[in-house]
Amino acid sequence: MPLYIKLHVGFLFFIFTIAPPTNVHAFDKPNDSGSAIHIKWEVSQDDREIEKYIIFRQTLPDTTMEKIGFLKNGSNFLEDDRTDDAREYRYIVASSKNSELAFSMPSNTTKSYPQVFHSGRINILISIIIFGILLVYFVIRARGGRDLFIRKIPGLDAVDEAVGRATEMGKPILYVPGLGDIVWTATIASMNILGEVAKKIAQYDTPIIVTNRWSVVYTVSKEVVKEAFATEGKSESFQEDYVRYLTEAQFGFAAAVNGIMLRERPATNFFIGRFWAESLIMAETGAQTGAIQIAGSDSVLQLPFFITACDYTLIGEELYAASAYLSREPLLMGSLKAQDYSKLIVLFILFLFTVLSFFNVDLLSLLGVQ
Repeated sequence: MPLYIKLHVGFLFFIFTIAPPTNVHAFDKPNDSGSAIHIKWEVSQDDREIEKYIIFRQTLPDTTMEKIGFLKNGSNFLEDDRTDDAREYRYIVASSKNSELAFSMPSNTTKSYPQVFHSGRINILISIIIFGILLVYFVIRARGGRDLFIRKIPGLDAVDEAVGRATEMGKPILYVPGLGDIVWTATIASMNILGEVAKKIAQYDTPIIVTNRWSVVYTVSKEVVKEAFATEGKSESFQEDYVRYLTEAQFGFAAAVNGIMLRERPATNFFIGRFWAESLIMAETGAQTGAIQIAGSDSVLQLPFFITACDYTLIGEELYAASAYLSREPLLMGSLKAQDYSKLIVLFILFLFTVLSFFNVDLLSLLGVQ
């Protein structure tokens, strides 16, 4: 068994039967918010014989050693995530075998600190810049009067027909903004669509019934409808009973909506938002009353029921594009076109790397990136 002699402060000699780790190096953890230091070392020459490595920390100017962790043999890295950015630290790693410790020389002195920019997310920065450029470009084009093409969405083209039919029949229009709370993206999209639909309804003085499950959604939808009537100069036509709060109970809400459809016989039903198991119950009841039904949801599980029971269905992202489609507002149109072109760029990149991968081509090596 070889002996290892190490000189410590005070000219004291320690004789070890196992070799200590060497070249202990400490440095700030990159791309973080601070309070973390990485420690690396070269394993002991007797790595196969030792049991574990024990890591000690010295918080300067105090040189007292504090044990912060241990790792099995073969390991050469540890993260200390309990540091104070205002303090300096030094680390010592010890080989351990049968309660014997062989200490390394202390590491360099270092401290942790936060980074302003995460270098591993340059791709996100580039994506944001590209999207920002596309957004500004298309918004300017839309405000300049250029007609930006958006493919036809039959369900939205049928809104005028649905409102006109209800007006001719002298019956109300039912609008259900889903059963999700206001935090759901589909509910927010539904509020935007409700505003545009309410404007068309106000033009014809047609009654509307907006049913709500949540109190916050009730408050928002009421303001949306009231503002839509005011925008069309029909503030006096708005009635408090147009927007109703029913109940938070899922199937209690569905039963209440079904009761409204059977009693008041609306000529048109809108089911726009987030729905769950009650979707088919309401859509089937509406179909039995003979109403025109336009539905829209981002719930993959409920879309088949709406497609079956409704006349028109907005599928997935058509729900989010609806407000821009109906209003033709430049900012919304520009945002929609920027999103579409961004998706096109992403699809092109995915296709390019798929082809390169198929032919075993390393693009980074070709570009000289290590």
